[in-house]
Amino acid sequence: MEVSHRSYVLYSLIMVVVLTKTGKSYLTENFYAKTCPMVETLVKKEVDKKVNQEFAVIADTLRLFFHDCFVEGCDASIMIESKKGDVEKNASDNLSLDDDGIDLVMKAKKAVESVCPGVVSCADILVIATRDCVARVKN
Repeated sequence: MEVSHRSYVLYSLIMVVVLTKTGKSYLTENFYAKTCPMVETLVKKEVDKKVNQEFAVIADTLRLFFHDCFVEGCDASIMIESKKGDVEKNASDNLSLDDDGIDLVMKAKKAVESVCPGVVSCADILVIATRDCVARVKN
């Protein structure tokens, strides 16, 4: 039995919609409520410490977030370090990024890893830290 062209197109369209909807996940508040309930508190504590030391870290972190998240989506690839230097962090567009934003995310990641090892991604920590930095400006 031959499948009509319309059936094929309809089936293809349904598959695209289904795969698009199931292929993405989004960070929401309380996303880690069961797996790492302290993540937001730990990140905020590191943000508060760093902002009290260096207020400019707010802009640095927001810029870091922009460079990492607005092109291909958040993956924290900008945080990867290499002795060879062949990483995104060393790309010409990223050389002007201030180390304070990276330092903040690394300290927050270390604090989170001490409580919930292997649970929270660097990308999610970057997003949470950026949110908390921007909230500090609002206050």
